[in-house]
Amino acid sequence: MVLVRLLVLSLFHMSLVGSQPTQSQQQASSPTHPSGEQSPLGTGNLSFPWSRLRLPRYIIPLHYHLLLHPNLTSLSFTGSVQIQIDVQNNTNWVVLHSKGLQISKATILDQNLAHLSDQVLPVLHNPSHEQIGIFSPRVLSNGQKYFLYIEFGAKLAEGFYGFYKSTYRTSTGETRTLASTHFEPTSARMAFPCFDEPGFKANFSIRIRRSPEYISLSNMPVVKTVEVDDGLLEDQFDASVKMSTYLVAFVICDFKSVTATTSSGVQVSIYAAPEKWQQTRYALEVAVKMLDFYEEYFNIHYPLPKQDLIAIPDFQSGAMENWGLTTYRETSLLFDPLTSSISDQLWVTMVIGHELAHQWFGNLVTMEWWNDIWLNEGFARYMEYISVEATYPDLKVEEYLLHTCFAAVGHDSLNSSRPISSPAENPTQIKQMFDTVSYDKGACVLHMLRHFLSDDVFQSGIVRYLRKYSYRNAHNQDLWDSLANTCSEEDFISGKHCYSSSQASKNAYLFAGEHLDLTAMMNTWTLQKGIPLVTVTRKGPRLLLRQDRFLRTVLPSDPLWSTLQQGFLWHIPLTYKTDASSTIHRHLMTTHTDSIHIGEEVNWVKVNTDMTGYYVVHYEDGGWDEMTKLLLENHTALSYKDRTHLIHNAFQLVTAGHLSLDKALDLIGYLQLETHTVPLLQGLGYLEAFYRMIEKRNEFDLTRNLGTYILRFFRAVINQQTWSDSGSVSERRLRSDVLSLACHLDDPPCLDRARQSFKDWLQSNGTLNLPTDVAETVYSVGAQDDHGWASLLHTYNISLSAAQKNKILFALTCSRDANKLQRLLELGLEGKVIRSQDLSSLILMVARNPQGHHLAWNFVKKNWDTLVEKFQLGSFCIRNIIIGTTGQFSSPEELADVQLFFESIKEQASQLRATQVALDNMQKNLRWFQRNLETLRNWLNKQMQ
Repeated sequence: MVLVRLLVLSLFHMSLVGSQPTQSQQQASSPTHPSGEQSPLGTGNLSFPWSRLRLPRYIIPLHYHLLLHPNLTSLSFTGSVQIQIDVQNNTNWVVLHSKGLQISKATILDQNLAHLSDQVLPVLHNPSHEQIGIFSPRVLSNGQKYFLYIEFGAKLAEGFYGFYKSTYRTSTGETRTLASTHFEPTSARMAFPCFDEPGFKANFSIRIRRSPEYISLSNMPVVKTVEVDDGLLEDQFDASVKMSTYLVAFVICDFKSVTATTSSGVQVSIYAAPEKWQQTRYALEVAVKMLDFYEEYFNIHYPLPKQDLIAIPDFQSGAMENWGLTTYRETSLLFDPLTSSISDQLWVTMVIGHELAHQWFGNLVTMEWWNDIWLNEGFARYMEYISVEATYPDLKVEEYLLHTCFAAVGHDSLNSSRPISSPAENPTQIKQMFDTVSYDKGACVLHMLRHFLSDDVFQSGIVRYLRKYSYRNAHNQDLWDSLANTCSEEDFISGKHCYSSSQASKNAYLFAGEHLDLTAMMNTWTLQKGIPLVTVTRKGPRLLLRQDRFLRTVLPSDPLWSTLQQGFLWHIPLTYKTDASSTIHRHLMTTHTDSIHIGEEVNWVKVNTDMTGYYVVHYEDGGWDEMTKLLLENHTALSYKDRTHLIHNAFQLVTAGHLSLDKALDLIGYLQLETHTVPLLQGLGYLEAFYRMIEKRNEFDLTRNLGTYILRFFRAVINQQTWSDSGSVSERRLRSDVLSLACHLDDPPCLDRARQSFKDWLQSNGTLNLPTDVAETVYSVGAQDDHGWASLLHTYNISLSAAQKNKILFALTCSRDANKLQRLLELGLEGKVIRSQDLSSLILMVARNPQGHHLAWNFVKKNWDTLVEKFQLGSFCIRNIIIGTTGQFSSPEELADVQLFFESIKEQASQLRATQVALDNMQKNLRWFQRNLETLRNWLNKQMQ
């Protein structure tokens, strides 16, 4: 959006103006201070010395000595921090971050710990930038080191950021309190004054005071515990390695743990609420295996003596990679064999794989600034697949990578997408960087690069990158240089196995006989937004290629089309297979049009083999008919990934106006022959998506016809499913999805079986364990009557399994009674029975229900301010709520209503990308219906004859 872009440009401009502090016109004492921030005393007519969002570069923190005393009764904490700083410019001011903290004292000491001033120093606040300025009457001299000492206090935060309180309930109904932290990206400043930017890496020595009935944990192990006043204990933790502030963590709780040791001697412990302790075994096994795997893969020892993983009862995201103390939502860490399904198990495994990958990618080497957060998150998301495939091959994690890339394509084919590397300056902009682009597109671009360079070259390149930038910060370019095996003259001379800098400039990577400039290539994927569409036309022995930007919001016939295409060009590593050989052919496409010689004898060509490339393919001039014929006659000539890719691309091209819907529907006609879960679920997924959109409109005949067609077409697959937990991971996943849809479509055999299972479960008083793969479906059918719904809500309230609670909550939102749905939303807002952490997913689950579709959106409009207060404006929770509740809207009236609401919250909406994504999505839906509804109706009528 223009406003954001202008803001970013002006900030960028400001950051070029000299490195001396500027005399800001703003009086720090003039704004009214938010609760928890006192007005500075004795500041006379000093004005705040710094006008920028980013801190001055000339004061470098070296070591923090932090003492914290949280009181879990008064729900507040006090603390002190002594920061050793290196001054690189004469100055009277130290500017650093602080948010919501009461600063009671600030002094500066010299190297010998002598006070520079005999008075308490003035502290100025600039709340809009979350900064404080400390004034020293004596100049701090260039080249000298000093100690900054600050005493502070605050309430434990409500919500999910900073140093916040969490609670859990025991089986006897007692509520217990703990205190935990979540700092990424900009909330360490809520727990202690600090230089809260990723580039300011320092060591941390932490001490925590607590009552004897609690334990405290932090990044490092406890070295000793001493008794202090009033029977309190003080845990003193070992000094940390050099790290960014957002990775600091501490937890004070009464949890229990299980412990094991990796083959290199790292102690691994899993912590959870005492009654959930028996659900920690699986995570312990995974964490030990993963650390062993990563040490070998990265060829760098894990640098800390221990790694704790802890399940926090109130947690906004899935997990957080704090170095040595990773924190998780309970569903991301705990595994209960009686109630956790195979997909719950896979989720826990992948999340642990993600957070432990960060111990190297993100913690050891950190992006210089948040515009490159994808270097952390894209890598960790991609390493989930590499690590789980290596350590748990039975989980078949590679079957999920396609879906990660499909999610990225879905977002990236809207005009409201952004480049992987994008400017972000203030906390709201920074939070929004944690999105589909950084995680999913980042992972898919890395997947493409790994296949392009080969596994070995990719692996040795990232090892080189991690070694070179250990305990430092890096940019995009540093990664490309490491992968292209180039480095400085100095590195070359010291024998680090790389080219000299003169050779490096040639960047001579050979790929299919072509010279490659890796930086130029990768810049086309990270510095411009969007995804390419490669259109393929067969002309005799040649394949003609054209690349455009792939957009699902604008049709090629629109006047806007050419404007939105301007300036886009990618360096695309194309791969293709033909029926003439089993070879995977490669070609680097760096121009708008291109051609490849394939020979006269070739019958078919499939481009983007196994979807290793991040691009969509359109087969022009009857090319799709060829593919439909191939799938019907000999579908196993293509891999399951290729078949899935064809299905995905065809339906995306329908939305974008390049292919008619009946052609895509004909393409999936072969699915009755399909035995592989992934393409089967991909095709079924599109039909289900259409059904779920259409059932929210007054199209009763069409809804019924489509439902009947799906049940008839997939009858054999539905009938093959057993109501059990047997079979391979793929079979179990198919069972969950197929039976869930069959019951949603009111398939009588499915409903009968589910009702009987639910009745048995009720009669056993919840002691009967339902097969985990079908439990959610059984609960959803059981939730349709009053007694079943009430019984489920009661079980939800007392269950000790987060996995079971998730399944029950989903089932409760499947009720066709709008009053029950409204009650769930109110319970979620209240945050007692249904925790606030689950509110955003609850809203989305209600929005999926045709009865809850408008209910959820009206709830969001009515409670907007409360939701923003709970989750913070730029958070992914707010993004999911905005995009998720409006994602199924497809009428002009709904679009107008959403636009009106966004207009009413203009100041906030203008700061969010999500509002534009939501509008893009709705316009896409609107067009889809205008163009495809009649085609679908006619196609179905033909099938039903």
